[in-house]
Amino acid sequence: METTQNTIDPVTLSVINNAFVNVCREMGTAMMRTSYSPIFNEGLDFSCMMFNTRGDLIGQAEFCPTMLGSCQYAMKWMLDEVGLEAFNEDDVYIHNDPYRGQNHMPEHLVVKAVFHEGKIWGFVGNVAHVGEIGGMAPGSFAADGTEVYQEGLRLPPLKIIDRGEYVKDIWRVILANHRTPKTSWGDYHAMIGSLNVAEARVHELLDKYGAEMLTAASDQLLDYSERFMRAEIAEMPDGVYYAQDQMEDDGVTRNPYWMRLRLTIRGDEAICDWTDSDDQARGPINATFVVTAAACYSGFLHVVSSDIPINSGAYRPIRLVTRPGSMMNVRHPGPSVGGNTETHPHIQNVVLRALAGAAPERVQAGEGASSCNFLFGGFHPEYGDYYTNYHIEGSGWGGTCDHDGNSVLCPNNGNCRNTPVEILETKYPFIVEEYRLRPDSAGAGKWRGGLASSRTFRVNAPEITVNALFDRTRTHGPGIFGGLEGASGGIFIQRAGDDEFRTFSEVFGTVSDSKFTRVPVTMGDRIILNSAGGGGFGDPLERPRELVAEDVRQGFVSLESARGFYGYEPGAVAASEEQA
Repeated sequence: METTQNTIDPVTLSVINNAFVNVCREMGTAMMRTSYSPIFNEGLDFSCMMFNTRGDLIGQAEFCPTMLGSCQYAMKWMLDEVGLEAFNEDDVYIHNDPYRGQNHMPEHLVVKAVFHEGKIWGFVGNVAHVGEIGGMAPGSFAADGTEVYQEGLRLPPLKIIDRGEYVKDIWRVILANHRTPKTSWGDYHAMIGSLNVAEARVHELLDKYGAEMLTAASDQLLDYSERFMRAEIAEMPDGVYYAQDQMEDDGVTRNPYWMRLRLTIRGDEAICDWTDSDDQARGPINATFVVTAAACYSGFLHVVSSDIPINSGAYRPIRLVTRPGSMMNVRHPGPSVGGNTETHPHIQNVVLRALAGAAPERVQAGEGASSCNFLFGGFHPEYGDYYTNYHIEGSGWGGTCDHDGNSVLCPNNGNCRNTPVEILETKYPFIVEEYRLRPDSAGAGKWRGGLASSRTFRVNAPEITVNALFDRTRTHGPGIFGGLEGASGGIFIQRAGDDEFRTFSEVFGTVSDSKFTRVPVTMGDRIILNSAGGGGFGDPLERPRELVAEDVRQGFVSLESARGFYGYEPGAVAASEEQA
């Protein structure tokens, strides 16, 4: 079935777009079911996508937004460096270089060209968080590292499968640099296997519609998404809008680092200018250019219609201005592993804060904005093998104009899940003693923020090495339009035999309370992870009394806070119901 771009009707175009989405969904299902690491099969810290031969994103599924905003840069860099002509049938390439379009080094892009009648039609690919890639810290999160070489093995675009055969020398180098090569080997195979699944599905589409029609459809979808985004931006009033936020420290010093946005809405275009942000940090909170780009795109996608097909066309009307050598565009050899998990949600919060001036009814208040990265490793006392694990916690999202913020969710750049207690306790020498919502952690508002979580681990091994990379432990998710800020988070330890929990800087002398590396903990030590709460939206005194009463009944808000922030008295609701 062959046609031209001008003859594709809207119904067929929609069917093809949904087919692209379903190809990527099936790819993700294959990864989830065949991977080894909990961050894959439970956390879903990956994204799946399709590209055209120019490297444009043409298809994606609902996985990790930060990867979907940045993957086009990594793909284009790969094509520029390797060349389209270098791809053979059944080749697979890999790439994790943050200076070549990746978010940070744990995330690896693998791609495979899809051939039709001897020619490359496009590519299928996925980006996934590989839980261990070497470097100075178990789990490869060098929270107090000062250069990229401490963060693990950096891979420029490399061929790892050549015409269906493993490039054994490359694989030996990669796995020799991982603390857990068996697990990495399994996760890489899940990624590669999912490409084969996607390739087969694209071949079915090519057989059904023909290469010309699928190419024309992908081009039309890119243009449609661009028109859609331009129309959404054009509804916003022209103007210049400002917002800022800070990272509380970089793990190397206790100094804050500020990101500052000048957002210009001009007709159907938006310019995100980050020039006035602070210079790049010594520690790993720096954002790569593509992290900043992805956060800006994601911020806009939060306030436009959900009907827009998410592809590279949707990003065309949004222009970025950054200063190389700043925390928004790190230069080599500056570290950046925390720029993706911590700085990215802060950037997105700043974008939404600026958009509050242009689209106040569409934004949310500030969120907890930290993945609460907690990593640990050691030799398993039962199995004897070395293990590492990457654990994330959900925080509170901000309230909106018509509902409360979501509670205990991954920052809204991630869309990931945390690992179930049963999996943690089965695979690793920890006991989870408590996992709960934190009362009074949500920022008060007409629509309150989402609640934060608290999780208590007890060490169940002679020694474990732990690392942490948090933020929002001394800062707060800001409220908006009269709403109040959410509670801060933190990580604390109680040594076996001690009576109280203290910060890691108090116990071990780490520079930062929230960012540290290679701290030894021992049998019976207890560690609390507290995430941060979301900010409130609107005046708390305008919150309906019955919602305050329900929050008190559920234990989300204490009676003292209900009285202090909401002017609530327990008998008032019952009396008004009787009168009604």
